[in-house]
Amino acid sequence: MRIEAKLETLGLVLPEPMQVPPGLRLPFAWVRVRGNRAYVSGHIALNPDGSVAEPLGKVGAEVSAKEGYQSARRVALAHLASLKRALGDLDRITAWLRVFAMVNVAPGFNQTPLVTNGYSDLILELYGPEVGTHARSSIGMMIPLNAPVNCEAEVEIDG
Repeated sequence: MRIEAKLETLGLVLPEPMQVPPGLRLPFAWVRVRGNRAYVSGHIALNPDGSVAEPLGKVGAEVSAKEGYQSARRVALAHLASLKRALGDLDRITAWLRVFAMVNVAPGFNQTPLVTNGYSDLILELYGPEVGTHARSSIGMMIPLNAPVNCEAEVEIDG
């Protein structure tokens, strides 16, 4: 339970499962484990109770890059929460392989990596460079529910 102890030391809380807004249907798994891989569906930032976290809006307009960074950090926490539920223990993760980050951008905002660093920085802080280093894409697009950031990931796990 090394990773969970680090989270506690940092004062970070893994959120409850997402409270899906009324009228929205999500017919997929948040985490799909196959062999020694876990594929993590796109998540947005959540509050500890699983409700959608604010601020909402486009980075570079309603949301600052700094707020976007914090939102990406919360997305990482949401991923960790889903992985904990699926794997039982976050220490089963032996490598972070890939993160695909999508940032809800205002026209002209082209600093998506600064936003997505919130996700990467937290994973590296928790897992260290040997396990936490990952490949990453960070692109701008429209995001469902007007969330500032949505990320998906792939991790390697022990048997």
